[in-house]
Amino acid sequence: MPSIFSKIVRNEIPSYKVYENENFLAFLDINPLKKGHTLVIPKIEVDYIFDLKSKEYQELWNFAKLVANGMKRVIKCERISIVVMGLEVPHAHIHLIPLDSMQDIDFSQPKLNLSSDQMNKIASLINSAI
Repeated sequence: MPSIFSKIVRNEIPSYKVYENENFLAFLDINPLKKGHTLVIPKIEVDYIFDLKSKEYQELWNFAKLVANGMKRVIKCERISIVVMGLEVPHAHIHLIPLDSMQDIDFSQPKLNLSSDQMNKIASLINSAI
């Protein structure tokens, strides 16, 4: 059964796309820790990030860097953090989270509840900065 992320890649499930190319996709987390919390995934379905072939692994990180730099240009924060957990969805992914304190990446904290308009605006701002 395809992962929810594979369904997003195939446009079977809507998402707030931030940026994409032929092999990778960045979209806003629908349960964000901070405004701009973005997920970066390979379009191919691979469960564990370290199971990616070396070339795809390096390209994924280069793509994530491109997205993070765009985020940093338009989202007020100290840094863009990187989190790879990989347990909640069986599809390799990187969390890019705007960071002002260590508590900003505490996944046990309540998530933000942003409107669709807010999410679309954030995705558009980041996209325009890439």
